[in-house]
Amino acid sequence: MNLTKIVAFVLFLVALAMGYYLYKSIAETIEFTENIKVTEKQITDKLAVIREAEKVFLEQYGRYTSNWDSLINFIENGRVPILQRREEIKPAGYGVDCVKVFIDTLGFMSAKDKIFKKTYSVNAAGNGEFVKFYVQPGELVVKGKKAYAFKRDGSDRVEDIPFLDKGTVSSLAKVNPGDRITQGQNLITFWDYQINPNVDIKNLHIVPGSGKTFDIYTGKIDRNGLKVWVIEVKDPAPINPDRKETNEAKNRKPLRFGSRTDVTTSGNWE
Repeated sequence: MNLTKIVAFVLFLVALAMGYYLYKSIAETIEFTENIKVTEKQITDKLAVIREAEKVFLEQYGRYTSNWDSLINFIENGRVPILQRREEIKPAGYGVDCVKVFIDTLGFMSAKDKIFKKTYSVNAAGNGEFVKFYVQPGELVVKGKKAYAFKRDGSDRVEDIPFLDKGTVSSLAKVNPGDRITQGQNLITFWDYQINPNVDIKNLHIVPGSGKTFDIYTGKIDRNGLKVWVIEVKDPAPINPDRKETNEAKNRKPLRFGSRTDVTTSGNWE
């Protein structure tokens, strides 16, 4: 083998090694970026659950909690009242009406359902004659699916009213074909998960990826002489090197929701 062939062979090996190194470097970068994306989604899923749980906890007890055991126990075992707001309007004289607001307790539901589920209503689109339902309780529906049919006053045409959201039908109003319905009357109630129901509640306080505990702060601040509760929960050790506490861009700071100085529960990932 002459010198030219030897040099060519060596250069071929060097090029092969550099190609492999470049490929490995790109693959590792892609894998690292994808891992950050997946992990941050797991973190924001937990933050969303913590936020909703704290909001329901505030409704129930008039305060936020910074105790993880208390919050987790509330999610798993708590019960909250089902409230209905109604108004009673009576003439008070001189053309002025007196409005009394009543809050009725209809029953209780689990805190977990209150936190994870959102309830929707399908109301009568106008005054008229009810024709039929297209769904049954327990049925999964999607946006655009027919919900019910009715004949609007002054028309013989049957109108099909669709669902505007997806979810599971929980109940139907007690109306029969031919019954009169009025605009705004509730006809169908259904629900859907508003946050990820598969989040590990027992380890809610543990940050995915780092294994550390979320930083949580609760306290009161003064707003025009009124003491109001504030809360901030954040990832103390982001795995994303771009998420620094000193970063001027709010959405590039460590993942968090709330504020120590402002009455908000907004998240910087939204």
